[in-house]
Amino acid sequence: MQQVNAAVAASTWPYPPPGLWSWGENNYGQLGLGNTTYYSSPKQVSPIATWATVLGGNDHSATVKTDGTLWTWGRNNLGQLGLGNITDYSSPKQVGILTGWSKISVGTRFTIAIKTNGTLWSWGSNAQGQLGLSNLTNYSSPKQVGALTTWSVVAAGSNQTLAIKTDGTLWAWGYNIHGQLGFGNTVDYSSPKQVGALTTWSKVTTGSLVSFGITTGGALWAWGYNFSGALGLGTSGAYASKSSPNQVGALTNWSNISVRVSPISVKTDGTLWSWGSNTYGQLGVGNTTGYSSPKQIGALTTWLTISAGFYHNSVIKTDGTLWTWGSSVQGQLGLGNTTNYSSPKQVGSLTSWSTVGNGYYFTLAAIS
Repeated sequence: MQQVNAAVAASTWPYPPPGLWSWGENNYGQLGLGNTTYYSSPKQVSPIATWATVLGGNDHSATVKTDGTLWTWGRNNLGQLGLGNITDYSSPKQVGILTGWSKISVGTRFTIAIKTNGTLWSWGSNAQGQLGLSNLTNYSSPKQVGALTTWSVVAAGSNQTLAIKTDGTLWAWGYNIHGQLGFGNTVDYSSPKQVGALTTWSKVTTGSLVSFGITTGGALWAWGYNFSGALGLGTSGAYASKSSPNQVGALTNWSNISVRVSPISVKTDGTLWSWGSNTYGQLGVGNTTGYSSPKQIGALTTWLTISAGFYHNSVIKTDGTLWTWGSSVQGQLGLGNTTNYSSPKQVGSLTSWSTVGNGYYFTLAAIS
């Protein structure tokens, strides 16, 4: 591991100007700082306060600006940056010249995005058909998935993709070894296939080998690999995996969910919940014990924006403060050290964080 340069990052902290910030692992330039130096405190990528969405993958990053432009950087060995080549970049590069990008999701080494016209696009690694293009060919520039204009939500996982259409139907494709696509089988698919018959899906996320969806009525559903109780169904072990959606409890007040390995979720009352493996304290409940059912993190009701990393989590509260916990071996918690924490710790003292996106071992966040 490279030396974590906390001193440089601290020169403008804890009172930084607006813009895009990053910290943690940087071996492929995924922090966007023009170098490959690791940082354990926030370091400014850009002073421009127009970053609407920030997301990190395994070792590449992507953002959509408020003007609808799309930007990527980091590792590009499989074309995951969408720039028409396989060259790594350590600073943000615009993908094409279009301004119609709306939503984006970053998988392990691929990227999926939706335009404002409802079309779906993908690029990067495609070994398991995760691009949805009916083949297993990698692409280094965006390719449209079919011709439909009704895509509204998309989520990229390790090697699989889930998406919701405007009619509330759920679709999935890619890697399916543990049933993470939700079809009741373990067959891979290289083009979109509908999951069940429900038309009330509103949120979806997929991580390493697990998937979750929330319906318009606030019910939470889980499927895929259940090692360490990641599905939240009160059971654990590979034998307890589910290849079709199973409801997590009976409550209908789930608002949003994020997952890489261990899920975190926020309810409509602003409470925060987590479950699954907890080796590095990534559940945020003050210990390293794993749980196979949702467990509340503290008693606060002011949690708002959530993002799960591989073994760390980041959340923004309603007051604009940013909190992180879990593994910090690469400085990904942004706390100026490489110490793991099993309960939420505030990053600096700023109250104007607007969005956050965790990569595997790094974090991106924007200040409004």
